[in-house]
Amino acid sequence: MTVAALKDEMDTAGFNHTKTWQKICTKADLVAFSGVAAWFETASGPAQVAIFHLPVDPNAAALPGRPTELYALDHFDPFSKANVIARGIVGDIKGAAVVASPIYKQHFRLADGQCLEDENVALRTWPIAFKGDAVWIEG
Repeated sequence: MTVAALKDEMDTAGFNHTKTWQKICTKADLVAFSGVAAWFETASGPAQVAIFHLPVDPNAAALPGRPTELYALDHFDPFSKANVIARGIVGDIKGAAVVASPIYKQHFRLADGQCLEDENVALRTWPIAFKGDAVWIEG
């Protein structure tokens, strides 16, 4: 599923080419333990973002390396030069939540976008949060 947030239809909190929180989708648009792609405005222009929802079990203690249940990082894979990150496989490497690019299989940490196979490559990340059932991202 792809969530398309068009500029004229988005709810924003004062968007004027500065960082601001924007409503990107709803919780119902997300797929647990998977990614969805969305388009949104950032301070440097439009961007495609991969949003990952890793629900936290309310009966379990928080896992180390997984402080949140929502992650937002670049949808653009710098190795394949394609917008495919949201289609990657979500997993865990040494306790850190990661996504494996569906093309060449590089792993990116969801928390900070760092590529585990190449320390010189990292995807951009954005603050993201639930506000009620809405998903908001800071761009």
